[in-house]
Amino acid sequence: MTKIDIISGFLGAGKTTLIKKLINEAYKGEKTVLIENEFGQIGIDGGFLKDAGVEITEMNSGCICCSLVGDFTEALSQVLSQFNPDRIVIEPSGVGKLSDVVAAVGKVTGENATLGAKAVVVDAMKAKMYIKNFGEFFCDQIEHADTVILSHTKSISEERISECINLIKNYNKDAAIVATEWDELTGLQLLDAMEKKNLLCHSIKSLEEEHHHHHHEHHHHEHHHHDEDCDCGCHEHHHEHHHHDEDCDCGCHEHHHEHHHADEVFSSVGFETAKKFSPEFIKNALNELANEEKYGMVLRAKGMVADSDGGFIHFDYVPGEPDIRKGSSDIIGRVCVIGSKLNKAAVLELFGV
Repeated sequence: MTKIDIISGFLGAGKTTLIKKLINEAYKGEKTVLIENEFGQIGIDGGFLKDAGVEITEMNSGCICCSLVGDFTEALSQVLSQFNPDRIVIEPSGVGKLSDVVAAVGKVTGENATLGAKAVVVDAMKAKMYIKNFGEFFCDQIEHADTVILSHTKSISEERISECINLIKNYNKDAAIVATEWDELTGLQLLDAMEKKNLLCHSIKSLEEEHHHHHHEHHHHEHHHHDEDCDCGCHEHHHEHHHHDEDCDCGCHEHHHEHHHADEVFSSVGFETAKKFSPEFIKNALNELANEEKYGMVLRAKGMVADSDGGFIHFDYVPGEPDIRKGSSDIIGRVCVIGSKLNKAAVLELFGV
């Protein structure tokens, strides 16, 4: 079965740089075919990618979303039959509509091919301007992507990055967003994000499982694991319409088993942020969570956030036991808190998000 990934992005966003990183770090060992479509007569990116051992079909006489839709579908079919690759990577024209590319790919998926990642690279410095001036094309790419990968974040403030993220969420609230600089991430981390394996809800679900496991061990319960049969859909990587924003309300954390008392019914709050923190700020925030009157009964917290000195801070918290350390970078900062009768607004305010 061939997986077909689409990596779109407006002109100059950095699609080719991203694809090169994926080829070098994430697609190794796979038989990969890259299909490029440049708006213009001359392909300029084919050379260095051929050096990477990737077969390239360049189509330079028009745009996938208009005159080349028929030819493009035919080319895809030919690539599938001729090469039988593990993966096809499509780099559409910067002025193409992602919705049209997805429709064209849909004509060849089936027994031998499946649609994989739908990603869009967004220049964080220019998103606001492009929405205003080229919204028909730019916003279509955002609306139809599973993952939005920000580029050029090194050059702007975290406030502008947050503004860019909020703009994106206006057009696609369900997309995973990569806000961390690419050189801090591996190609495999980026691929996991593109395939939506790295979502906030998974962090919350994992944290709850850890807490429930510890809670059951403490009380010597022998009941089966609560979350084994959770069918909320938050563990399905391509569940496109399941909303996991500031509060994960899919229900996977609500367990009304008869052996639970009322104060054992947990709630959770989670958020993603591109904001940078200091270790001192995180330490103070975790100590503050002990204020049950203000925040509710916080039983567990976990997170990984960008460090103001570079890299990422990882932390774990159970009451009276904060653990703060340097850790590997992630695609975006994430914080998850679980407890009983949580004041979610106060938790969000504590972290300044």
